Amino acid sequence: MPVFPATSPASSNLLPLSIGPLRIGFPVVQAALSGYSDLPMRVLARRHGASYSVCEVMLDQFLLAIGERRKTQHFLAIADEEHPVGGQLMGAEPEQFAAGAERLAAAGFDVIDINFGCPVKKVLGRCRGGFHLSQPDVALDIIRRTRDIVPAHLPVTVKMRRGIDDTDEARENFFRILDGAIEAGVAGVTVHGRTVAQRYIGPSRWSFLAEVTRHVAGRISVLGSGDLFSAADCLRMIAETGVDGVTVARGAIGNPWIFAQAQALAAGEPLPPPPSLPEQAAVIREHFRLIEQIYGPERAPLLMRKFAIKYSASHPQHETVRLRVVRLRSAEELWQVLEEFYATGEGQYPPEGIHRSQEE
Repeated sequence: MPVFPATSPASSNLLPLSIGPLRIGFPVVQAALSGYSDLPMRVLARRHGASYSVCEVMLDQFLLAIGERRKTQHFLAIADEEHPVGGQLMGAEPEQFAAGAERLAAAGFDVIDINFGCPVKKVLGRCRGGFHLSQPDVALDIIRRTRDIVPAHLPVTVKMRRGIDDTDEARENFFRILDGAIEAGVAGVTVHGRTVAQRYIGPSRWSFLAEVTRHVAGRISVLGSGDLFSAADCLRMIAETGVDGVTVARGAIGNPWIFAQAQALAAGEPLPPPPSLPEQAAVIREHFRLIEQIYGPERAPLLMRKFAIKYSASHPQHETVRLRVVRLRSAEELWQVLEEFYATGEGQYPPEGIHRSQEE
């Protein structure tokens, strides 16, 4: 199995990623990111080399109630250029969950992804997300109902953490759910190397991903998640664990270039230099225009703020730029920042650890 050094070029014989009958391509893809991976972020990721992306997680109750209002219709918006794209779903009750999955399929998503990984306290308190890893019977009921109601040609996948905690019972529950999911017909599983109890504290245990890969033995596709903040991280996870692909979460916010960088390393080319400041400015403008198209000019500046903060990590004066964009309230203010800070000069790779305290 090839090993990809963290600081030197590497070549590989990476196999293209497939999820069931769906051929994805290069096996570094964009993860679902609550509050972030909307249509503009997904489109930019695709334009910069991501072969697949997943929408921000949606609640089954919300999906069943969503109407055609401009304020909410963006949740189900899909651009022609971003196929294949996954729709991720979260909920508590199996029957309602399946109905939400049916709505996602009808909206045009190419893969339906079941979220059993979210560690946020308010989600766990409502018996959603990662909570299901503590109740295998309910989890498997959700999986079976979802697979039954989603059209047969659409793959169903599951996002999991390595357990609710590090007890023996949690480990047994994880593999019971995994084996039951395979039996029910899921096409793939994404595994995050932390437990639900860990949330985002401490390192992701990549050795567990290798164990899952051996356990699955090619029956379904396995994607790895956790601590992927550079192109080298992505290829190293594949090399060390044998997963079929990786999903980049926090490392892709404000950093769509990570996908092309990973492709270059995988092809045996040198790591591309970080995008110059004018190149960054062009992408930020493009991102803002996409947000305007989806949400309207009134909402766009405030929605762009959280992304502008993430983009600032690639600026050599990132703290100064961050303090400017954190107060962003208008398009004019954004253009002023770009003119003042992004007109000329070289960029940088986001400093190591800058995203590690932020939730994915």
